[in-house]
Amino acid sequence: MTARYVESPSNYPGPGPAVFLAGGITDCPDWQTDAVNLFERQGFNGTVLNPRRAHFPVGDPDATPSQVTWEYRHLRKADAILFWFPASPSTQPIALFELGAALERTAPVAVGCDPGYSRRLDVRLQLAHAAPSAVLHNTLQATVNATLVSLPPR
Repeated sequence: MTARYVESPSNYPGPGPAVFLAGGITDCPDWQTDAVNLFERQGFNGTVLNPRRAHFPVGDPDATPSQVTWEYRHLRKADAILFWFPASPSTQPIALFELGAALERTAPVAVGCDPGYSRRLDVRLQLAHAAPSAVLHNTLQATVNATLVSLPPR
């Protein structure tokens, strides 16, 4: 079975299991496509929720509020959240904000940072305080694997 795929702004009505791909979008490589492919190769029988749109309507003044609302709602619908911080020119401040919020909720969170991510130390130190047993993964593959292991049994 292949993973189902829901991309913003499409709605995910359920049921799970569902994994949200959290992390950088702007000024970042399209790591989400790689993550979807990794989930499929692992035989994930669930839904991948991707906030990265193939075509974001930059000129539409309603696009950003709609995007933020979609992400807020779907982060809370997910059974597990994967955070990936790729090496990029952006420090990905919104993803860092979302990580802090996600660590305060009950859904399992798997976190990975490319070794070249400029704020890797900050992520590691915050995890040490907020989730001392959490492992900071060095590769997207390891982060996908940790996400799959963290999913609640069905």
